Amino acid sequence: MFSGSIVALVTPFLKGGSVDYDKIVELVEWHIQQGTNGIVPCGTTGEAPTLDYNERCQIIKTVVDATKGRVPVIAGTGSYSTRDTVAMTHYAKKVGADAALVVTPYYNKPTPKGCLQHFSLVAEEGLPLVLYNHPGRTGTKLTPATIAELFKIPEVVAVKEAGGDVSVAMDIRERCDITILSGDDNLTIPFMAVGAKGVISVVANILPKEWADMVAKYTSKNEEEALKKAYFYRNLCRAIVSENNPQGVKYAMRVMGLCSDDVRLPLIESSSHAKQTIELAMGTCGLL
Repeated sequence: MFSGSIVALVTPFLKGGSVDYDKIVELVEWHIQQGTNGIVPCGTTGEAPTLDYNERCQIIKTVVDATKGRVPVIAGTGSYSTRDTVAMTHYAKKVGADAALVVTPYYNKPTPKGCLQHFSLVAEEGLPLVLYNHPGRTGTKLTPATIAELFKIPEVVAVKEAGGDVSVAMDIRERCDITILSGDDNLTIPFMAVGAKGVISVVANILPKEWADMVAKYTSKNEEEALKKAYFYRNLCRAIVSENNPQGVKYAMRVMGLCSDDVRLPLIESSSHAKQTIELAMGTCGLL
């Protein structure tokens, strides 16, 4: 159902910290013109944990309205609270999102049975779900066995696997036919080599055309050209997450004149060293 280069969209802020909704519309239009295959608002890169309920609702609606059905919108609706996740997923469906990206509940560290109940209840809203497994951020690992069990639910259509281990993607593929999307830009091609359909991407915020083209080349069996792109941008992918996401990619976007690099605490402005690393990588890739 979902494939290609799907951007994990940043949330741009105005000076003072309010959400820059006009800039979101500009970014969505730019991504569509550049060939991005889908848009994820309010994910990790969108700083969802520091957005309040009304902001998340308005961001999701703004993105849905701006896309006008031209590309899928996978709204980030997950949180550590099942009740809040259900409410946000209900809203996303109401305003026309194509799917919900639902992260494994973080901080409270549910058991596999707890995860099953959590996602099962969210699925009752009737919106297609993309599971989001990122144990490094959540403290909970969504195992291949649990993913296979969840795939029995009709609404569960895909998984964003961000554990950084290609063998996990292989384990998932052996157990079920769920659509796998890489959650790590530098693992996009390795994941696709073992059956993934694309990536939910951070670097696509600054390389939408290039990243979509890379995935398309690999899908069309032009593996050599796809690998050339993957290696060419490898250091840039590393640089923008060298401290914490989305601090780095927002700085790169500021350099490119796409949006400000303002983030919300507890995230902070990128350090001088990180900025130098990012600028060096951008220069090497011809972005400066």
